Amino acid sequence: MLYLSQLQGKQVWDAWSQPIGKCYDVLVGNLDQPFPPVCAIAMKTADGEEQLIPASQLSGLFPSIILKVPTEEVKPFAPKGDELRLASRVLDRQIVDIDGRRVVRVNDVQMARLHEQFCVTGVDVGGQGLLRRLGLEGMAQGVAMRLKRPLPAQVIPWEDVAPLQTDEDPLRLRISRDKISHLPGADIAAILNDLDRRTGEALVRGLDNETLADMLEESPAEVQVNILSQLPPEQAADVLEEMGPDEAADLLADLPTQTTEQLLELMEDEDAEDVRALLAYPEDSAGGIMTTEFAHAPSGLSVGATLAYLRQSEDARDDEVMYYVYVLDETGVLHGVVSLRDLVMASPAASTDTLIETDPVMVSPLAAQHDAAYLIAKYNLLALPVVEEESGAMLGIVTVDDALDAVLPTAWKKRLPRFF
Repeated sequence: MLYLSQLQGKQVWDAWSQPIGKCYDVLVGNLDQPFPPVCAIAMKTADGEEQLIPASQLSGLFPSIILKVPTEEVKPFAPKGDELRLASRVLDRQIVDIDGRRVVRVNDVQMARLHEQFCVTGVDVGGQGLLRRLGLEGMAQGVAMRLKRPLPAQVIPWEDVAPLQTDEDPLRLRISRDKISHLPGADIAAILNDLDRRTGEALVRGLDNETLADMLEESPAEVQVNILSQLPPEQAADVLEEMGPDEAADLLADLPTQTTEQLLELMEDEDAEDVRALLAYPEDSAGGIMTTEFAHAPSGLSVGATLAYLRQSEDARDDEVMYYVYVLDETGVLHGVVSLRDLVMASPAASTDTLIETDPVMVSPLAAQHDAAYLIAKYNLLALPVVEEESGAMLGIVTVDDALDAVLPTAWKKRLPRFF
C-alpha cells in the first residue's frame, strides 16, 4: 500500500530523469466511487510556483514519482472544480467513520494501484499513521516485533468515510451528507455532538427535514434549541411537522413564547393543533409526555375488517411503534385494547370485540409522569392510553421510552438498547 505521507516532499522526475519539482499534494476525483482515482498531483517547482501534473502523464508514484514525458511536454492539469485535495482537505481533518458511527481524525491517506490508475482506498486514523508521517514507523514496528505486540492497523475504507468540509463545495458536501443521512438519528446526534461548532453547522445545513427531525428527537434539549434556531422559520416549521407531536411540543416548550407562536403559525393546521393540545398540559404530567399518534379502529368490526381499516388509516400510518390497537366507539371513547400480535394471529372472521381487553390500564392526562411510568412498569406495558376522566375519550398514549424519561436522566436513557 502507498500513503500520502510517503509522497509529500518527494522529488518529481521527468521521463529523462530530470528533477522538476517536489510533490506536496494529491488530487482525486469521482468522489462518489468506492475508490476515487487520482487525477493529478500538485508540486512546487524550483522557483516556488505550483504546477498540477495530470495522472495520465504519471508513470509511477512509488518508490519514485516519475513522469511519462520530458519536462517540455508536460501539459498542466486543468481542474474542473470538483476535485478533492487530500493533503489540504482531508489530512488532519475530522471525518465521520460511517461503519463505526464516530468522528475521527485523519492521520494519513491510503492509496493503491488498481488496474491502470492510482486510487484512494482508505484513511489511516491510528497512531501508525502519525508515526509514518514522523518517519518513525520503521523503528516503532521493530520495537513492536521485539515485544511481540504488532502495531494495529486502523485504516477505514474510503467508502465508509464522510469528509466534513466547512467550505461550501456542493459535491463534497452532498456525498458526505448522503452517507451520514442513512445513519440512525441517535448516531447522527452523537456525531454532531463530537464536531466543532462550525463543522456541525455545515453538516446540519444540508440534511433533509426528515433526517433533521430524527436527529433532533435523539438530541439533548439545548442542542435541539440551538439547531432549530439556526434554521429559517419555514424550514424549522417543516422539521417540527416531521417530528412526533410530543417531541415537537417538548422542543417548543423550551423556546421563547413569541418564537413558539411564530412556528406554530407556519405549521400545517392539523399538526399545529396536536402540538397546541400537548402544550396545554403541565410539563410533568402524563398529557405532557403523551403522543397523539396511535393506531385505533372502530368497535364492531371483524379481525379482517379491522386490519383492512388500519391499512387505510392515516393515524395508524403515523404510529411508528404500533404495539397495540385501541378500539374506540363513534364518539372516540375507549372501548378496549388488543395487541397487534393477537390481532394478526386471530382468524380474519373472528370479531375484534372478542379479543380486546375491555378494562385496560389507563391514565388521566393530568396524572404525574411518575404515575404513568409506574403503571407501565407494573403491568409490563409498551404503551399506556391517556383518557379524559369525564368523557372517557382517548387523547393519546404514553410510550415506554417516554415514560423512561420520567425516571431516568435523558443521557442515560439514550444509552439503552432500542427494542422499538
